[in-house]
This record gives sequence, C-alpha cells and structure tokens, in this order.
Amino acid sequence: MEKNILILIFAVCLVILVSCKSYDAVIINNGDEKIRINIEIADNVEERAYGLMLRESLDESDGMLFIFDDEEIRNFWMKNTLIPLDMIFISKNLDIVDIKYAVPCENDPCISYVSIEPAKYALEVNGNFTMKNDISIGDRISIN
Repeated sequence: MEKNILILIFAVCLVILVSCKSYDAVIINNGDEKIRINIEIADNVEERAYGLMLRESLDESDGMLFIFDDEEIRNFWMKNTLIPLDMIFISKNLDIVDIKYAVPCENDPCISYVSIEPAKYALEVNGNFTMKNDISIGDRISIN
C-alpha cells in the first residue's frame, strides 16, 4: 500500500513538472541573424498589468514577454513606465505582426498603443532596440 502511494505521489509530481513552462529567452530571426533577448515572463493579470512600471533601466539584451490566453488586438499604455520601450506584438504563429515605439507617460491621459493585428504575445524591449537590430514586421521568433 505504501509503495502505491509513493508511486502516485511521484506520478503527480512528474505531471506537474512536465506541465510547467519555463522560458528564459526569445530568439528573433530577422533574416540575417538571430537576436537573443533574455526575458521575464508576465503571464497572469497582475504581472501583465504591472509590466515594466517603475523600472529605471533595462539591460540592452533584456525584455519582458507578455503571454495571453488568446489571440486578439492588444492595447498597452505607459502609465508609470520610466523608460522608452519598443512593443513587439507577436501572433500565435510566432510572427511579428506589429511594432510600436512607446514613450513614458508623464501626465494623464496616457497614449494607448494598440496592435494593428491580433497578437497572443507582446515583447517589450528597450526603446529603439528593433531599429538597432533591424527587426521588422514579418520576422519570426522562437521562445526558449
């Protein structure tokens, strides 16, 4: 009986471990090179709402990946965000469908940055990162 309980506990733990997704990077293929971005994940309502607020800096090769349950038009703003950001909107097929160049919002009302196509993911990186790295709409990403 004890052996069966231990096997059951082991099986449950294994299922939990296998079902957990842990990502640490996004790779963007711009056609000429593959650009690695170390990521933090925002995959629940609270994390997505807080995002990169109040950050005074972001390392050049770092970003935040927002993961949504579905693919739809996305709407972001820069309330309480202190640094300029590029917002890269990504389809469920992992294609870049839009890029917005967002600036900190100092006074209400803040500008809304709305994707022109439905997106399942949004990747925020330092302002001008996409221009510096020749990243554009149609480029593909992988999440590792």
